[in-house]
Amino acid sequence: MSLKTRAILVVVIGVIMGLSLSIGGGLLGPGRPVIKQELAWEQAQLFAEVIERVKSEYVEPVDDVILLESAIRGMVDNLDPHSEYLTASEYRDIRISTSGSYTGVGIEIGQIDNAIRIISPIAGSPAARAGIRGGDELVAVDGLAIEYDRLSDTMGRLRGQIGSKVTLSILRDGVVIDHGMQRQIIRVASVHKEFLRPSYGYVRVNQFSDNTARELSRAVDDLQEANHGMLEGLVLDLRNNPGGVLDSAVDVSDLFLDSGVIVSADGRTVEARFTRSAHRGDILDGATMVVLVNSGSASAAEIVAGALQDHNRATIVGTPTFGKGLVQTVIPLSKGRAIKITTSRYHTPSGDSIHEIGIMPDVRIDDAPGFPDLSLAGILDSEADQQLAEAILQLKPRSVMHSQAQ
Repeated sequence: MSLKTRAILVVVIGVIMGLSLSIGGGLLGPGRPVIKQELAWEQAQLFAEVIERVKSEYVEPVDDVILLESAIRGMVDNLDPHSEYLTASEYRDIRISTSGSYTGVGIEIGQIDNAIRIISPIAGSPAARAGIRGGDELVAVDGLAIEYDRLSDTMGRLRGQIGSKVTLSILRDGVVIDHGMQRQIIRVASVHKEFLRPSYGYVRVNQFSDNTARELSRAVDDLQEANHGMLEGLVLDLRNNPGGVLDSAVDVSDLFLDSGVIVSADGRTVEARFTRSAHRGDILDGATMVVLVNSGSASAAEIVAGALQDHNRATIVGTPTFGKGLVQTVIPLSKGRAIKITTSRYHTPSGDSIHEIGIMPDVRIDDAPGFPDLSLAGILDSEADQQLAEAILQLKPRSVMHSQAQ
C-alpha cells in the first residue's frame, strides 16, 4: 500500500470512527460502539483497498484528488436525485442562477435532440444584437467544439469577465456562422406580464429567484396602472416553472394572501423544521385569480399553487404538477465548494405532502402547449392555448357576479 493511500486510509478511518462514536455513544447503548468501530474499520479498509486497486490497475493513471472527489460526489449523489456535490464553479453557477443576474452573452440554452440549442436570446443582450435566434444550434465556443451532453460546462464557457470577448459558432440551415461579441451584465427577468382587456392581467413566472416577488409585485402594479384601477382578475402562469428559491415562493404566495400558513416543513435539524405564514396585505385586494400549472411545474411553483389552492384564493387549471415535495439546502464547504442535500419534506397548508403526487388542478385541461407565446397577440390567441382559454373563462363569470353584487 502506497504512503498516499495509507494517509487516505488514516483520514477515512478517523472520520468514520468519529461519526460512529458520536452516534454510538449517544444513542446505541452499551456495547454497540465497539461493533460500530469494527464496521467503520472494515469499511475504511475497503475504501482504501478500492482506491489502491484503481490506482495500480486502471488502464490510465488517475490522480488522487480526482479519485477522492469522485468518491465524495458518488456518496452525495446517491442519497437521492436532488442531492449533489458542487465544485467551486458549480456552486458559483447556483448562486448566479438565484441572483437574477450574471455576466455573459444573454442566451438561454438547452439540450435538445442530441444538440445544444438556443432556446431564446434575451432582449438587448450581446447575443440578440449579434442576430442569434431561437432554434440555432451552438456548436463551438471560441473555436472549441462543445459536447451536447455537457450543458453546465457549456454555460460556464459562455460566462466570463465584463467586456471580455467570446466567439459563438452557430449552425443554422446547414451553415456554421461565427458571431463575435463582448460579455456584459445580463439581468434575467423571472416575471413577464401582459394586460388582457377588459380588466384582466396575465403574469408568467419562469423560475423563483431572489428578485421574483419584487418583480411580480411591480408587474401587478403596472397592470393595474394600465387598467386605471384594480384588476378584476389575474392569471398566474406557473407552467414549466422548475422552482428555485423557497423563500421566494413564500414571498410570492404572501403577495396574494392576508393570513394563514403558506408552507411547513419537517426535517432532522431545528433549521429544517419551520412554518411560513402570510402577512396582511393582498396586492389584488381579493380579485379573482387563476393559476396555470402542468407537469413541468415543480418545487417552489408547487408551494405557490398549493398555498393559493388550500386557502381558496385561486382556481388551479391545467394538469397535475411534477410532485417534488423535498427541500434542498446548499451547505458551503472549504475552498468555495458546497453540497446540496435534501434537508426537509414540505407540506401544503392543509398538511398534505405532494411528493411524487403533485398538486391536482381544480379544472383539468390536458392541452399543454409548453412555453406560451409572451407577445400580446400570443396571449390573446386562446384558441392555440386551451389551458389559458379555460383560465379566462374561470375569471369572467366571477367578475360579472362580483360587479352585480356591487
